[in-house]
Amino acid sequence: MLKRYEFSVPTQDDVDALNAAFEGERPEKVLEWLAQNAPNGEVPLVSSFGADSVVLLNMIAQINPDYPVLFIDTGKHFADTLSYRDKLKAHFGLTNLNSIRPDADDLKQKDPFGSLWISNADSCCDLRKTVPLDRAMASRKGWITGRKRYQTGDRAKLSVFELKDGKLKVNPLASWGPKDVAEYVRDHSLPGHPLVPRGYLSIGCAPCTSPVEEGQDARSGRWKGSDKSECGLHI
Repeated sequence: MLKRYEFSVPTQDDVDALNAAFEGERPEKVLEWLAQNAPNGEVPLVSSFGADSVVLLNMIAQINPDYPVLFIDTGKHFADTLSYRDKLKAHFGLTNLNSIRPDADDLKQKDPFGSLWISNADSCCDLRKTVPLDRAMASRKGWITGRKRYQTGDRAKLSVFELKDGKLKVNPLASWGPKDVAEYVRDHSLPGHPLVPRGYLSIGCAPCTSPVEEGQDARSGRWKGSDKSECGLHI
């Protein structure tokens, strides 16, 4: 295992060394190492509290329930997602869960009627997700995501550690597939998102998320009818 890592501005050589050191390691080992080496909330878990989010939340809570968790409250989430967030906060005893929101003045100027998602979904995602997260990350060294290689073509070569805009981006579940997620949830008796039994297998904002039809991949219900597959946080 690596010696203690100093979270200065990482280089690609740092990222390559981390990926080599953690090749084949369980996600819990990645998170344990982060908890030991990233003090003061430098690399928070950014969680959507969506369909698979309970896995990383359970792992991080077992390591340290005070580990920083960020939730991007876009103002467009399903009420079920907000209730699920509150339920998991209590279930895991998360003591450092914080919501980040779009700037009120930005919303007033760029989306005064809350309908930007209809005319320009990319701009809506940028306004309500990307910009708020960029602001939150300004004082931090990186963040943890729940992305997995199987989810989209853009993620097929996903590494556990990445470098993005000078920040360390960590994907502990990169190699996991749907079976791994399902088995972990079952083995740990974890509470599922209430929308999953209704066919919502990948859950984002309510206006842009639909149930998935039988035989389709989990993310086919996101931005249905368009070629958009990412909100912008990861591209």
